[in-house]
Amino acid sequence: MTILVTGATGSVGRQVVGQLVAAGEEVRALSRSPETAGLPAGVPVFQGDLERPETLAAAFEGVDRLYLFPVPRTAHDVVAMARKAGVRRIVVLSSDSMNTRLETNRESVEDHGAVERAVAEADVEWTFLRPFAFAGNALFWAHSIRTENVVRAAYPLAAQALVHEADIAAVATTALLEDGHDGAAYRLTGPESLTQIEQVRILGEAIGREIRFEELTHEQKLAELTQFIPAGDAEMILGYFAVAVHTPDVVLPTVEEVTGRPARSFAQWAADHRSDFR
Repeated sequence: MTILVTGATGSVGRQVVGQLVAAGEEVRALSRSPETAGLPAGVPVFQGDLERPETLAAAFEGVDRLYLFPVPRTAHDVVAMARKAGVRRIVVLSSDSMNTRLETNRESVEDHGAVERAVAEADVEWTFLRPFAFAGNALFWAHSIRTENVVRAAYPLAAQALVHEADIAAVATTALLEDGHDGAAYRLTGPESLTQIEQVRILGEAIGREIRFEELTHEQKLAELTQFIPAGDAEMILGYFAVAVHTPDVVLPTVEEVTGRPARSFAQWAADHRSDFR
């Protein structure tokens, strides 16, 4: 059995590669820049780009299971190539926006829906991973914490069930290696729903100092976000936070049900990433 991991240098894909290697599986990775991938020794890294399916033939040769990073524009062609090459099982990194389908998440639903449809319509076993907000989103605060010891954010009481990237990868690895997950769409959360203020407190405990929280208005945060991401994405993010003030993320037992071990806490994530905030 040979498994190809796409998006292998991303936060989840890197974990999938590492967990498959630890399980003793034959794994290969896809990267646009193999020379800087920094993956475990012995893992073959193929150069390729999901945005350019014509670059993927060598990576797919001899592969029968695939971890698929979502790229909607080319998903149909990529899945067709995988199927033609002999891939029989695909695990897709999707999004919980496919479940909530909020108006503010319309673009996310369209993008992830395109990938899910491409896979579901193929003659393969499939599993969709639909994580809630990544714990790694807190890295957006890393620079201001390192340089000013402050987090500036809107909606301080928005409560999120942040999921550790290692837990998303653990569910992916289980679905890739074990039977019984065909046709499942797993909603993945962390073990607790935490407000942004509580998240900042936990980060402070991890790095050994108190971090200030400065509340911004919706408009102030929107102006900040649009320096880095498109306005539509920024509005989607803030819309989610606005809803989460009055409707906190639910906490689901899916990670433990699938993997047999409890989901990692945000405190664990903070401890794993404390060097990013110091």
